[in-house]
Amino acid sequence: MALLAVALACGLSACGIGGQAASAPVPTPTVDRFDERRSFALLREQVERYGPRPAGSPASRRLATRLRRLLPGGRFEAVPGGLRNVVGILPGRAPAVVVGAHYDTEALPRDFVGANDGAAGTAAVVELARALARRPPGGPEVRFVLFDGEEEPAGGDIFTQGTRGSRAYVARHREEVGAMVLLDYVANKGLSLPREGGSDADLWRRLRAAAKRVGVQRAFPDEEAGEIFDDHTAFAQAGIPAIDLIDFDYPYRDTAKDTVDKVSPRSLDVVGEAVAELIRSWPR
Repeated sequence: MALLAVALACGLSACGIGGQAASAPVPTPTVDRFDERRSFALLREQVERYGPRPAGSPASRRLATRLRRLLPGGRFEAVPGGLRNVVGILPGRAPAVVVGAHYDTEALPRDFVGANDGAAGTAAVVELARALARRPPGGPEVRFVLFDGEEEPAGGDIFTQGTRGSRAYVARHREEVGAMVLLDYVANKGLSLPREGGSDADLWRRLRAAAKRVGVQRAFPDEEAGEIFDDHTAFAQAGIPAIDLIDFDYPYRDTAKDTVDKVSPRSLDVVGEAVAELIRSWPR
C-alpha cells in the first residue's frame, strides 16, 4: 500500500483521493516494443495462481522463485526479516538505472489479491526486461528489482514497517545507482499518471518527452499530484533521482475488489512503451 504522505494533513478528499474521476480513453502507442499480452498474462497468473501474496508467505516465496527465472541473471537479495528482493540485470554503463516494483500484497484484507497493487508493476517490470534486452548498445546498466515487503505486516505501520525491500536495496547499493523508476498502480482502466509530488522533476520531464515520442503523452498529464510514501522514497531520500508511476485515484485500492477485471493490457502497454523509450534514449 503506497500511502499519500500528505493525507494526514489535508484529508483524502482535499488531496483529490475521494474517487476516480472520468478520464479520456487510454492512448494507443505508436511503437510496439513492449508485449502487453504477455505482461497481462503474468499479471493474471500472479492473481489467479498464487492468490494473496503477503510478504514472507508461502505464496509470495513461490512467486519469487517464478519471477527469478523470468529476469535476466535473476537472483535473490536478502531483506531483513527473512524476506528477499528479486533482481535481474542488463549490463551497461555505470551508474545503474533501477526499474522497480513490489511483488508482495497487502496482509489485510486477507482476500486481497492485488491485481493493480503489486501484480501490475511486477508484470510490467518483467516484460520491460525482455523489451530492453533488444535496446541499442551504449546505454546504462539496467537493474530490474522486484521489492519484497513494500506492504506493512498486519497491524503494522507503513512508515516504519513498510518499504522494507527498497530500503534494504538502497542501503546496500546507493553508490551504484544513478536513477530509479518505480511502477506501482499502472494497469487500471482510465489510467492517468500525473507527476507524483515526491518524484524528481527533471526525470519526470524526460519520461513525458519519451511518452510523447511513442504517442502516449496524454496518459502522463502535465500536472502534479500529492506526494506518495512508496518504494521510490528511500532512493529520493538518498539523493537518487526517482519517479513513481502511480495512479492513486484508483477506486479499488487497498480493497478485495482490486481484481483482474479492473485492469487493462492497454494501460500496461502505455506504461511499458513509455518507460522502454525512456531507457532506450538514456543520455550516452
